[in-house]
Order: sequence, then structure tokens, then C-alpha cells
Amino acid sequence: MNWRRLNTIIHRDLGYLCFGLTMIYAISGIAVNHIHSWNPNYLINQERGTIDNLPGGPADAALTTEILKRIEATGEVKNTFQPDPNTLQIFLEGNTVTVNLNTGETLQEKVTNRPLLRQMNYLHLNHPKKLWTWFADLYALCLGVLACSGLFILKGKNGMKGRGGWLTGAGLLIPLFFLWLYF
Repeated sequence: MNWRRLNTIIHRDLGYLCFGLTMIYAISGIAVNHIHSWNPNYLINQERGTIDNLPGGPADAALTTEILKRIEATGEVKNTFQPDPNTLQIFLEGNTVTVNLNTGETLQEKVTNRPLLRQMNYLHLNHPKKLWTWFADLYALCLGVLACSGLFILKGKNGMKGRGGWLTGAGLLIPLFFLWLYF
């Protein structure tokens, strides 16, 4: 078996093996790149409402219980905070309730996981650590082999002596340009 055929077999089989992780890293990478525009891990749903005839008095446990009953919010109260005399914040698991004690206006911010995307980001950002780090390193090594073996799949005018060489050069120059531009 010649080296070109072996190279093609390695490239093909590694490509199949790396497909799943490549898709995870690609989707998660796009999501994380735009973290300034949205939260890729959680959906945050805001609900506004009003409580009529809110009882006066101190922002204590009784008032908190009454507010939660009226807005039909469930869950264990983790904490409360009063940033100013007119505002009460109630923290529940997956829900933050902000109440204007003067007007009775409420804002609930309910947080839920984004299905699949949160798990993809978890792996992409290497939150598991431990054994996953070694697996991710092996995956990165496989991507390096894929990149190098891909250079020699085609010959002639479509290979490194022609179009492939020009595209490889552009692929090297583009990140260098952005390093020069931003660094």
C-alpha cells in the first residue's frame, strides 16, 4: 500500500470518528462567540404583573409569602434582598421576583436550561476537567492529523501544487491578518 492511499484511509476514518465532536464544538463555538448578545446556556423568560392592595409594613417573611402566593410562584425561597425601601427581590430556584412595594408591579425572571446547547458548551469549555481534558487533547491531536492529511488527498492542479496550495496559504494568512489587526 502506498503512502497516499494510507493517508486517505487515515483521513477518512479519523473524519468519521471526529464527526460528532466536531459538530458539538462547531455549534457550541458559534453560540459562545455571541455570548455578548445572548446567554447560550439558559433561557431567561420575563413576566410582568401587578399585585393589587399590597399589604404595607416591613419586608419580612410574611410579606414574602403573601407576594409569592398572589403571583402563584412556587419553590423554596433561597434569599430575599431589599436594595432600596421601595424594592424587594425574592430569589427562588430558577426564578427571581422583583416587586415595587409602592406600586405592586412585579417582574419575574424565570431561568431554564437551553436543551442540548448547555451540555455542548459544558464539554466545549472543558468544565468536566479530569478525564475529559485528556479526551479533548486527543481530539485536538486528531484534528491536527486531519488537517495535515487533508493537504495530501488530492494531487496536481487541485492539490498542493495548485488550488489547494493557494487555499492553504489563504487559510494561514487570514488568522495572521486578524492578529496584526487586533493584537
